[in-house]
Amino acid sequence: MKMIQHSPEAGIYPATPDYLHALEVRNPSRFLYVSGTMGLDERGIAGKTLADQLELIWSNLRTILASADMSVDNIVRVTSYLRDPSYAEANQNARVAALKGRVVPTTAIVVQTLVADWLVELEIVAAA
Repeated sequence: MKMIQHSPEAGIYPATPDYLHALEVRNPSRFLYVSGTMGLDERGIAGKTLADQLELIWSNLRTILASADMSVDNIVRVTSYLRDPSYAEANQNARVAALKGRVVPTTAIVVQTLVADWLVELEIVAAA
């Protein structure tokens, strides 16, 4: 499988260091579509702070990916659902750290989550 980044420099607004316009995935043999994942511990309890929830989310995603013999290196798309726009920078920083600086297409949407304690929810697509 080969991943090729596409961020044209003319005719469109510029991409940022943590964002690209598109990622081409050539010859994948399988895809993993992961449901919205919250910052809940093994008992289903939400982390107390935004930082706690972001840490739990990425831990939960690593567990889900491992169950499919994948890792964060296989992530090709991230959609973030934020309860408040002020969470954007912390969410971005957690994503950049979790992906070790690897850039993938991403979207952040401000929403009302199903439970008020859920501050962030992430949905990913992975390919292998």
